[in-house]
Amino acid sequence: MSSSSTTPQSNAPAITRISVIGAGTIGASWAALFLAHGLKVTLHDPGPDAESIARTLITQAWPALVTLGTAAPDIPWGALQFEADLEQAVAQADFVQENAPEREAFKIDLYKRMDAAAPEHTILASSTSGLHMTRLQSQCAHPERCVVGHPFNPPHLIPLVEVIGGRQTSNDTIERTMAFYRQTGKRPIRIHKEISGHVANRLQAALWREAVYLAAQGVASVEDIDTAITEGPGLRWAVFGPHMTFNLGGGQGGMARFLDHFSGPIKSWWDDLGEAPLDDATRAILLEGLTQESDGRTIEALAHERDEMLLRVLEAKRRHTE
Repeated sequence: MSSSSTTPQSNAPAITRISVIGAGTIGASWAALFLAHGLKVTLHDPGPDAESIARTLITQAWPALVTLGTAAPDIPWGALQFEADLEQAVAQADFVQENAPEREAFKIDLYKRMDAAAPEHTILASSTSGLHMTRLQSQCAHPERCVVGHPFNPPHLIPLVEVIGGRQTSNDTIERTMAFYRQTGKRPIRIHKEISGHVANRLQAALWREAVYLAAQGVASVEDIDTAITEGPGLRWAVFGPHMTFNLGGGQGGMARFLDHFSGPIKSWWDDLGEAPLDDATRAILLEGLTQESDGRTIEALAHERDEMLLRVLEAKRRHTE
C-alpha cells in the first residue's frame, strides 16, 4: 500500500477536486483541511445560511492550520465554491466527503443519488460515526466505490480517520482512500469488520460508561473523574495506546511480564465494572458536575481552550517525529 500516491494499484486520476456534502461543524472543518492542502473544494448544504456559516467556521479553523504549518496565512477562497444542487456538487468530484444527518434511510437515498451523478472514478466517503456502509451502499449501481471515512472532531486538527468498507466496497477503493487521507495529513486506520460505533467511539463509550457509573455512585466528583484521565492515563495515551502502554508497564519483560503479574487484578476490575442508566438522576449529577467544572466558561471558550491545548500536543508530537 503506497502512502505517497492517491491511486495505488489504480488507473484513476489523481484526487484534486473534493465535494463536501454538509457544511456544518464537521463538513466545514473537512473543507478547511482540504483547502489547506491545495485542493479544490465544492461545498453542498441545503441550509439557507449554510454558506455564511461555513465561511465563518473555515475562517475560525484557519489559524490553527497555519500554526501547524499546514496552511499559508491567506485562505484560498478562490478554490472554494458552494453548490445548491447535490448532483451538480458531485458531478466533477474526484472524492466526496459526506457529512449528512445520521439517518440511515436518508443516507441510503443520498448515496443512490450521488452514485448516479458522480464520475466513475469518484470515491464516495462517509463521515458517519456509526452507520454501516453495507447498508448505505445498498442502492448504488457502483457500491464498490463507497467507503466510510470517519473523522474525529475537529477533523482539521485530530489526525485520526477510521476507514471501513462495506460488503461491496473494493480493496482498491480502501487503498486509494487510505492514501488520500495520508496525503492530507491524516492518520487513517483500517477497520476490517463493520461494527456499531467503529473502534474509537466504542473505546470512548466504554470509558465514559465507567466514568458515568463512578459519578452516579458518588465515588468521585465529575471534575475529579475527568482529572483522573487528563492528569493520568490521558497523557500517556497521547503517546501510546493502551496495548503499548501496558507493554511498557511490564518493564523489560514487556506485555508477557505485565500479563503474568497483572492479569488477575485487571480481570477482577473488569468483573467489577458498572453500568449506569442515563436516567434523570444520573443526568442531574452530570449536569451539576459539569457546571462546576466549567466554572463559568462558555461552550465556545471551552472549545477554544481544547483546540489551543490540542495544537500544543500536536506540535510536540510533530517535533518528535521530524
